[in-house]
Amino acid sequence: MKQTTTLKFLNIRCLIGILLTATCIPNTYALTSEEKGLEIAKEMDRRDSGWKDSSSRVDMLLSNRAGETSKRKLRIEFLEVKQQGAGDKSMVVFDEPRDIKGTAFLTHSKIHTEDSQWLYLPALKRVKRISSANKSGPFVGSEFAYEDLIADEVEKYTYKWVKDSNCGDLECYAIERYPVYNNSGYSHQVVWIDKAEYRRIKIDYYDRKQELLKTLNYTGYKQYLNKYWRAQQLTMTNHQTGKNTQLEFSPYTFQTGLNDKSFSRNRLKRAH
Repeated sequence: MKQTTTLKFLNIRCLIGILLTATCIPNTYALTSEEKGLEIAKEMDRRDSGWKDSSSRVDMLLSNRAGETSKRKLRIEFLEVKQQGAGDKSMVVFDEPRDIKGTAFLTHSKIHTEDSQWLYLPALKRVKRISSANKSGPFVGSEFAYEDLIADEVEKYTYKWVKDSNCGDLECYAIERYPVYNNSGYSHQVVWIDKAEYRRIKIDYYDRKQELLKTLNYTGYKQYLNKYWRAQQLTMTNHQTGKNTQLEFSPYTFQTGLNDKSFSRNRLKRAH
């Protein structure tokens, strides 16, 4: 009877914790590393839910091993999607330099089926669909792959908690995630998430040979609407080629009225 009362008390504490947006994992049994990894991913997703839409201007800097650089300017918009089986949507439009001005890239993330991605090339005046076989390829010459630009929906991976560790001045979880998507260019990724705010700090990408391919670092976080954290700088470093791509975001704007029509294929040709 005493044990039953104790369990009821723990469950009440968990319920209160959930209502107060705190993390509560019942300690009546030990989670497996897979269960713990999934719980961390779910909590990260829960904390970044409800922002509706956002947009930002971005400066892109591409650098090679010799230190040569090139710059691009672009705009990026996001739409949060809560529809069953669907993921978030995004639109990228390039403004500079002149030779790629008007290039636009649209992504419709999916949960259980293949994601849809389209690239509009103004020089050809046509929309090209990105096939599943090409999503591991580089996005317009950068160190980001097409699949890196797909929303990180929880169901797109299986998970495994690896360890708790310091990442700079922060205490972090390190979890491995394995793409469910068969044509992914990655065998797995290791994601470092700070314990206090559940923000991505770093992602290590491993190729199909299980070798470290790239690292994405998130820095300069700012909080918006008193809840949502966004990194102002993203740096993707390719360890195998020595190249890197840096994205620097202007302050985000949120809830500006973007909707499904803002992310239609018809808008690709008119996005510029």
